[in-house]
Amino acid sequence: MRMMIALAAAAALIAGGAASPIALAKSAATGKYDAHQCFYTRNVSSFAAPDEKTLYVRVGVRDVYRFDMFGTCPDIDWNQRVALVSRASSWICDGMDAEVVTHSAIGPQRCPVRSMHKLTPEEIAALPKNARP
Repeated sequence: MRMMIALAAAAALIAGGAASPIALAKSAATGKYDAHQCFYTRNVSSFAAPDEKTLYVRVGVRDVYRFDMFGTCPDIDWNQRVALVSRASSWICDGMDAEVVTHSAIGPQRCPVRSMHKLTPEEIAALPKNARP
């Protein structure tokens, strides 16, 4: 019975044309959907925060993403660890999908993300040393 329910659910998703999170990533530059903008939160390997409004994260070996906060994120620029949390699933495809959690003197702080941008190799090379994840 469980197998039939699982198969029925899978068939409903396929028939309904449910798109994967990769297919839903919209490029800010072109306004079109871009499969290369999405990543799994578990693939984040390091971060750097040059100030309280900007976070750079390294995903895998080559990719670096810039996250711009809605406002200041307390103590993000000196913390040794932060959490990048996906709001809906394990995928982050857009700034609105993510939330940064940092620990300050008053406890954990949740910081909403305004926008996210995948850096080009040239942009990565131009980052100052304190901003390189």
